[in-house]
Amino acid sequence: MTFKLRKELNFEIDKLTNSIENIVTGDSFQTEVSIVDDMDKKLILKKNGWVFDWNKEAKLPDRDVYKLTITNNPRVIQGLISLSVFDEYITIHLLESSPFNKGKLKVYAGVPGNLVAFACKLSFQRKCDGFVFFIAKTKLIEHYIEVLNAIHIGNQKMIINTEAALKLINKYYPEK
Repeated sequence: MTFKLRKELNFEIDKLTNSIENIVTGDSFQTEVSIVDDMDKKLILKKNGWVFDWNKEAKLPDRDVYKLTITNNPRVIQGLISLSVFDEYITIHLLESSPFNKGKLKVYAGVPGNLVAFACKLSFQRKCDGFVFFIAKTKLIEHYIEVLNAIHIGNQKMIINTEAALKLINKYYPEK
């Protein structure tokens, strides 16, 4: 299967948390990741502050768009991720924190890390051994190496391997 990655990823991992963390209080909130539904699609619009056209992304046949929410609060989307599953790896096409989780006045930290950990978890569930692939903005390559233990494999291509994936999964999805 051939595909074209349209976007270089430019999310910054603000903090690796155990879930997501309220910036003001420091309280942690458990999260859930689920597929975006029709009600969500009415909210994830550019006019509501989202950078990407998530509805267009969700219509692409090789993509699945997932939302991150706080447990028991499924209508307040904390962030979104677009993924494709291939035989040996998962590809992250887009990742975005909700408008209220960006910048100096953001409400929660840990959203991007949580979504990447989900991609790693899904990679194991789909028998891809934790491998996740993405294209990084040049200025963020070193950031992804340091924070995610991602491996730079040439140009702007990056992978998260089994070992790095397990570290992220154990951080966000500890065994109970």
